[in-house]
Amino acid sequence: MHAPLQNDSFLRACLRRPTEHTPVWLMRQAGRYLPEYRATRAKAGSFMGLATNTDYATEVTLQPLERYALDAAILFSDILTVPDAMGLGLSFALGEGPKFAHPVRDEAAVARLEVPDMNKLRYVFDAVASIRKALGGRVPLIGFSGSPWTLACYMVEGAGSDDYRLVKSMLYSRPDLMHRMLAVNADAVAQYLNAQIDAGAQAVMVFDSWGGALADGAFQAFSLAYTQRVLKQLKREHDGQRIPHIVFTKGGGLWLDEIAALEPDVVGLDWTMNLGKARARVGDRVALQGNIDPNVLFAGPDQIRAEVTRTLESFGAPVGPDGQVGGHVFNLGHGISQFTPPESVAVLVDCVHEVSRRLRRPG
Repeated sequence: MHAPLQNDSFLRACLRRPTEHTPVWLMRQAGRYLPEYRATRAKAGSFMGLATNTDYATEVTLQPLERYALDAAILFSDILTVPDAMGLGLSFALGEGPKFAHPVRDEAAVARLEVPDMNKLRYVFDAVASIRKALGGRVPLIGFSGSPWTLACYMVEGAGSDDYRLVKSMLYSRPDLMHRMLAVNADAVAQYLNAQIDAGAQAVMVFDSWGGALADGAFQAFSLAYTQRVLKQLKREHDGQRIPHIVFTKGGGLWLDEIAALEPDVVGLDWTMNLGKARARVGDRVALQGNIDPNVLFAGPDQIRAEVTRTLESFGAPVGPDGQVGGHVFNLGHGISQFTPPESVAVLVDCVHEVSRRLRRPG
């Protein structure tokens, strides 16, 4: 049995229920900007050494919660664990991004792809169970995966990319291969997230980090359709509790209405969107997550507070004139930079709570 939840503001906001303050968590909140994270990573010897060790993964997930009054924890892992389990050979060189030893670039490689045995990802589910226990009901735990399209980008490119040349070449010249890869990815992601839910994740998030690189039309066919395939297979409840689903497409503001139409509980927004305008477009059918520019954290405390206030005010009153509750989860518009001063994060988190409480007071 899990300990009862002491702070459920994040889950309530995801489901558009009233909260006393706007909950806040940060993408990549467990990470390189924290000296304690760097110390644990040095002990682990490598990024994957950290991610595949239950104790280390638990330790670094909880580190930011020791420093800041965050309203949710997010599993410490990587978006590329699924293709790694497919046998593509994931590695991380220090100071560089992820690389795959066996990229998927031809018909034979695509034909070999299949949904991996989830036992190969047991280390992730063990970490989820361990973190949930260590949290002791303090805040909810978020599980996550890369989107089918974002996974495909890395699988074809073999690493990060500036121009997406290889993956887009396959998309345009052999759409049949791309659709086959995306179908396998979508079914794998759905199984993976459901296994995280079974292990104790209380919300799950799909990171479509590279969706914004697609042309209009291609986005709908090669990203959105497969995110939908994932969502349709995801558990909505576990142990009698509702499990919110979050979709974040970086650069996806153009397609906000279409993403919301997939009926996730929450749509994440990057910093290019105005929250109030986004809310006006989607109504309060979905909660919104975001969306301050992570680089605001390099400004002084007064500027950080001013930007936090502006972001909260742009979302508007949590309860609309019709009495409908609009859920807002405060977050960055993308992951926190490794160069962020840790004290700036404290200013942001405390300001979100303080200002959002004030905005809820009548009059």
